[in-house]
Amino acid sequence: MAKFRIAVRKFSPFESTLQKLWDAFCLKNNIQIDVEMVPMELHDLYEKTITKKGLKKGKWDIAHLNTDWIFDAANEKAVLDLTSFISQNPPQNYPDGWHKSLLHLQQINNGTYGLPFHDGPECLIFRKDLFENPTEKENFKKQFGYELFPPKTWEQFTQIATFFNRPESNLYGCVFANYPDGHNMVFDFCLQLWTRGGSLLDNNNQININHNQAAEALDYYRTIVSNTDAVHPGSKNFGSVEAGMAFAEGQAAMAINWFGFASMCEVIEESKVKGKVDITELPFNADCKTASLNVYWLYTIGTGSKNQQLAYDFLRFATTAESDKLLTTEGGIGCRKSTWNDAEINKTIPYYHKLEMLHENALTLPQTPIWPKVTEFIDQMVLKAIETEIPSKILLEITQHNIEKLTK
Repeated sequence: MAKFRIAVRKFSPFESTLQKLWDAFCLKNNIQIDVEMVPMELHDLYEKTITKKGLKKGKWDIAHLNTDWIFDAANEKAVLDLTSFISQNPPQNYPDGWHKSLLHLQQINNGTYGLPFHDGPECLIFRKDLFENPTEKENFKKQFGYELFPPKTWEQFTQIATFFNRPESNLYGCVFANYPDGHNMVFDFCLQLWTRGGSLLDNNNQININHNQAAEALDYYRTIVSNTDAVHPGSKNFGSVEAGMAFAEGQAAMAINWFGFASMCEVIEESKVKGKVDITELPFNADCKTASLNVYWLYTIGTGSKNQQLAYDFLRFATTAESDKLLTTEGGIGCRKSTWNDAEINKTIPYYHKLEMLHENALTLPQTPIWPKVTEFIDQMVLKAIETEIPSKILLEITQHNIEKLTK
């Protein structure tokens, strides 16, 4: 039998979990088959599985795909509809074991194109040891005239980031992920937009970002990320993983990132902030409400796989409550409610149960075949905003024009 191949999102907790799960699965079922797991960065992963039709051609049996891509993958007939497998032999406690917000994005045209693997919506991650320090509290109140708490508004976010920015101690007010990979800056822009009451869609359900809330969002974002008195200087080159690591190494007071990077602080060896971290909702503008973004990772099976039954059996094994908990203790984020409420997990990661709260406010990105292309345009727009003086309104007009050309 040829090698069984898995395309993995490059992130050490994913890689170690998958290896342990595969070994346990083979042992339990007395299977002897060579496996090749190839860890890849986002761009490569999309390219090799979908663009170059790796899943369709049978080069990959299983792939980690995120929900930004699943609509595309299903339309391209790259990933298998698991409906018949699930009805014959459902995963443990399916679907009730998961929050509804982790089950709907892979439901496309009455098919189910993946099982939840890793999750953790965007949130505000902060150093509670700094926020609770009496000296810091006193100094902050003297300087700004209000109590030091995690910021409720974006104006407070800027003030607090400036207050904690201490380059001489290798501590910065906040850290962003500004590497243009079509993800982080797009997500940051969406969060800025939503927390100002804006939307990506107009009344006709078409993508439209040429409006006032989008201009406010882009104005604020380009100002904050370029603020050298508030932001980690590495932000420009950081993806979300690198930004998460900088926070775990104690280099920032706040971060807006995936929940997984908060929990990572409690479990990875490199962390210098164990027990010093907490999470909360994102700041928002007056008369608006907080928002989170839910993009999650799925286990998918390639339509070209010659080992579809074996692949599905492994997916069932990899999504049990026990496997989900293992992913969490390795530094990923389990997707099952049982993991979120697990006493042992919450002892290690005291804010783990807050995942439910984040999911209640979590919005999702538009499911449309043009979305991957739209993200490239938004990514380039935010990058231009950071690197040039071109007014936000003009950048939004140009981007909107490019988006509209996609649908003609």
